[in-house]
Amino acid sequence: MKKQPIGVFDSGLGGLTILNALHRELPHEDLIYFGDTANVPYGSKSKAAVTKFSLAIARFLESLGVKLIVVACNTASAQALAELRRRISVPVMGVIEPGAERAAQTSRNGRIAVLGTEGTVKSNAYPKAILKRSPQARIIQQACPLFVPLVEENWGKKPAAELIAREYMARVQKSGADTVILGCTHYPILKPVLRKILGKHVTLVDSADTLAQAARAFLTARGQAAAQGKGCVRLYASDDPARFKRLAGYLLPGKIGAVRLKKLDL
Repeated sequence: MKKQPIGVFDSGLGGLTILNALHRELPHEDLIYFGDTANVPYGSKSKAAVTKFSLAIARFLESLGVKLIVVACNTASAQALAELRRRISVPVMGVIEPGAERAAQTSRNGRIAVLGTEGTVKSNAYPKAILKRSPQARIIQQACPLFVPLVEENWGKKPAAELIAREYMARVQKSGADTVILGCTHYPILKPVLRKILGKHVTLVDSADTLAQAARAFLTARGQAAAQGKGCVRLYASDDPARFKRLAGYLLPGKIGAVRLKKLDL
């Protein structure tokens, strides 16, 4: 079990931020990443569609012999995690609980803002998880549907990104939140823009590191953590692997090998 790989999936490129964190935290582990580029973004799709895509990806990763599946997508974690755990034999870990835990521990004034896709916001998954840990917390949610395409097109440093972010952040600033959860794996790529707008006094919670730590603790407790050797990374995309490789190069410089095409069996 120790040398079986860890499977990671997201709707597109965003989950590579979590792949990076897992590689840092678990350098001996082999990692398999699946980007569902044929169906990105998930945030505007129905729960039924997101669950269907997630199950197809999880079954594919399961067929590759992974020992753990990390759902590196907030929308899929919010809408499909329970079904995945019910129907997949491999342990499945989502991204929302670690992010909620970090936010509850970090906030000083109890005001927490959640940035997410429309699907994540509608699910109320983050408020539920935060209130379990901090019942007095005051939470606002802000859907940011244009953030994902900005990142997927590598427009994070263009003026348009700041203009759009300022529109979304106006309500967050008005709320007085001192902690902001980046509730989509694409959003950490926009950290420089968000820090510029929100200021240094606001903490941005990126759950990638917290999730990676949780994955290490989980595997260690089960005696399944790899302890030697250099882990390798395999990448799959459900559409246009050449484009995925080109854009992924901005996030994983020097680490991109072949990107394999794998159409989903829906």
